[in-house]
Amino acid sequence: MMLRKITAATSVALALAVTATACGGSDDDKGSGGKKITIGIKFDQPGIGQKTPEGKYTGFDVDVATYVAKQLGYDAGDIEWKESKSADRETMLQRGDVDFIAASYSINDERAAKVDFAGPYLLAHQDVLIRANDNSIKSPADLNNKKLCSVTGSTSAQNVHDKLAPKAQLQSYGGYSECLTGVENNAIDALTTDDSILAGYASQSQFKGKFKLGGFKMTNENYGIGVKKGSDLKAKINTALEKMVSDGSWEKAVKANFGPAGYKNEPAPKIGNIVK
Repeated sequence: MMLRKITAATSVALALAVTATACGGSDDDKGSGGKKITIGIKFDQPGIGQKTPEGKYTGFDVDVATYVAKQLGYDAGDIEWKESKSADRETMLQRGDVDFIAASYSINDERAAKVDFAGPYLLAHQDVLIRANDNSIKSPADLNNKKLCSVTGSTSAQNVHDKLAPKAQLQSYGGYSECLTGVENNAIDALTTDDSILAGYASQSQFKGKFKLGGFKMTNENYGIGVKKGSDLKAKINTALEKMVSDGSWEKAVKANFGPAGYKNEPAPKIGNIVK
């Protein structure tokens, strides 16, 4: 009887071990057509990465991530989307919460010390969004004595104040939507952040024709796809991005997500070419 109990327990242990082995995986397994892939995106940036009230995911980063996942062997239905807030991105990658992140993720030295980046896949610039009928702001210097908005915690407006328009009146709101409402209602003169993000907001149907981009190109923001340090996904994603550009899918995604705002995008950047 004792032998039977030991044998049964051993069988259970072996079964659990086999199951764990089958379910587990290393970074080398990613991109080989597994059942699911987890991708980090923004949930609150129209045109970039947004979760709609209907539970759908839209935006340029979503289109790029979906294309990359397809090249890695995953269909759209195999993707699990996770919200990746700016302050959480490196931690999410380091912990393995996501396989990769495409979330208006600008490449810089501080971030690159913690995670690896594929790309860049978009060269954005800090810019301003103003009312379509406002012809008083034609250069960054014209922001002097104007009410300039950005979100709390962002350095965008402060950068403009410190380097380009020292008399700009800085306003901090909780989110870009509040800044946008302020511009629409004449309470704010301009909203500043990356031009791609601004174009995404301005491209929403309810804002069609109401806003325009200044086109000032005040900084260079190289958007990359973040992966865990040392992951072999970096090379695979770079190959997928190169294909996306060469087959026309990249340009199609840019026009679909940013076109309504009259966004004059830069040509697709070359892999590894970080514009300072």
